[in-house]
Amino acid sequence: MSNFFSAKIGKRQSLSGSRVTQLVMKISRVIFAIVLLALLWQLVDGEQAIQLIVSANPLWLALAALALAMQIVFSALRWRLTASQLGVRLDKKTSIKEYFLSQAVNQTLPGGVIGDAARAFRSRSQAGLVASGQAVFLERMAGLVALVAVMFLAFAITAGFGIIDWPGWLLLALALFFALTVLLTGAFWVVGKTSKGNVQKGIFSIVSATKVSLLAPSVRWTQLSLSLAIVISNIAGFTFVAWAIGSDLSFVASLALVPLILLAMLVPLTISGWGIRESAAVILFPMVGLAGVEGLAASFAFGLVSLAVSAPGVIFALSTGKKRESENLRANSE
Repeated sequence: MSNFFSAKIGKRQSLSGSRVTQLVMKISRVIFAIVLLALLWQLVDGEQAIQLIVSANPLWLALAALALAMQIVFSALRWRLTASQLGVRLDKKTSIKEYFLSQAVNQTLPGGVIGDAARAFRSRSQAGLVASGQAVFLERMAGLVALVAVMFLAFAITAGFGIIDWPGWLLLALALFFALTVLLTGAFWVVGKTSKGNVQKGIFSIVSATKVSLLAPSVRWTQLSLSLAIVISNIAGFTFVAWAIGSDLSFVASLALVPLILLAMLVPLTISGWGIRESAAVILFPMVGLAGVEGLAASFAFGLVSLAVSAPGVIFALSTGKKRESENLRANSE
């Protein structure tokens, strides 16, 4: 009996310790983002960046918001198509609402994937959690691959034709990144061929799901079109924000720079990439002849516009919660 109670107490202490660790990590990410933004404020004249944001052209901001909203809609349609191939049926309205909610959660909570995980959980009823999880994962991976592909193509064209004189260290870093990507892909293939048991089953499941949902002849061109539309919408959104604050960032330069700035947000050190995104913009903008303060202002304004665009997701969550509450009250009264 004493062993039973000891095990119970140990389990509770373990859960309590885990929650404390998670809370510390969340607070650390917030603090790190604040520290980064404070350093950038001092390095590139934060007051001027605020002035650029305050005096931003509202028309370009509205167009940026439209582009980012369309990016969410296109992403929802890509998720719906991917999910349907795996047996998860979603109507357009539901998929769009869910994606707006997912984006709102991802941009306000640490980790950047909590909204995606919740989206997979809520759509599990038809084909199970594995299929719904694969649909969300593969849809996001398709977007990442498209973003990286556009970035490499833009750098290759601008550097190859002498359109932009990129620093050698940046091109070397990109070459190493490309080599690492190829190496990891090869390692994944080798592990899939040589492993056994659950590991092989898991890899086989992902590969099969990829072939069905992304590469099948009936969907591959639609998937490609949606992914390109999403990438272009994202890049356009950032470019329009840069133009709103008075920057002369060209769209050609944006095709290379913006994906790199957005990829920097994947570093899981802050909430939704705040601080890291701005740091990347401050470093990269001078490479195309623009001031670092413009990069700070454009990146910060881009984050604010993104938050505003995802706001309908919060409204959807609140309205859904009230609807469920009223349904429960009605059921209890009956």
